[in-house]
Amino acid sequence: MTAVMIGYARTSTTDQKAGLDAQLRDLQAAGCTKIFKEQLSSVANNRPELERALEFVREGDVLVVTKLDRLARSVADLVAITTALKEKGVELRILTMNLDTATPTGKLMLNLLGSIAEFERELMLERQREGIAKAKADGKYKGRAPTARSKADKVLALKTEGKTPAEIQATLGISRASYFRIVKDVA
Repeated sequence: MTAVMIGYARTSTTDQKAGLDAQLRDLQAAGCTKIFKEQLSSVANNRPELERALEFVREGDVLVVTKLDRLARSVADLVAITTALKEKGVELRILTMNLDTATPTGKLMLNLLGSIAEFERELMLERQREGIAKAKADGKYKGRAPTARSKADKVLALKTEGKTPAEIQATLGISRASYFRIVKDVA
């Protein structure tokens, strides 16, 4: 069975038409028979076309992107995406890096990227813990103030007035979980 090449192209804004066209051209030249494309920032919470591409690929397929930053917003994001691909038996090819997870070298490079990201994250968390411990010792660390709980009286007053949970949440700018936590604490 021949691998089906599935492309994914993304630009951050609709003004980047030339960038999107270049990606589409490169993906077609690489042999992609189906291409998912979108024009939105990678910091957007959801990228519907990427989600569709990840849902579409099947075992034996290859997901192709032109550049790493078109696919993942961070190395942790890359690790999550590649884990999902691996579980489906799908390889990843990044054209500008000449990285192909179907090869031993490609797998090694991807694992190195993931390991470095994990190492960086652990160092950052360690520095954060040390900073918090020092701030606590110096009496400068109080932690985050519970914002929703300070509105408990208003939540209960609005509830007594007959407002719905959704109306109370919208009025006070609190989450659903915070609303129910406050109501539960009173009960």
